[in-house]
Amino acid sequence: MKIQPLNDHVFIEPMSKEEKTASGIVLPETVSKEKPMQGKIIAVGPGKLNEDGKRIPMSVKKGDVVLFTKYGPNEIKIDNKEYLVAKEEDILAILE
Repeated sequence: MKIQPLNDHVFIEPMSKEEKTASGIVLPETVSKEKPMQGKIIAVGPGKLNEDGKRIPMSVKKGDVVLFTKYGPNEIKIDNKEYLVAKEEDILAILE
């Protein structure tokens, strides 16, 4: 299925982080109920329209790994896989 977000929306594939305790025990992703705050962008909209009707280009692109606000994105499920849909303003940083 091809996904094309509208305006300044971004589809993000959440990235889970493995956590270790001080003694070296690896905690699985299911232990933590917190939403991930890092993910890889899989699709980007064309950008927001300004007051003059011109598109403002997006500052992120497909393939970028980003940090985003904890409660900003909406969760969706496509083909039994979890994705997040966020506005560009919910993205805090691009990780390099």
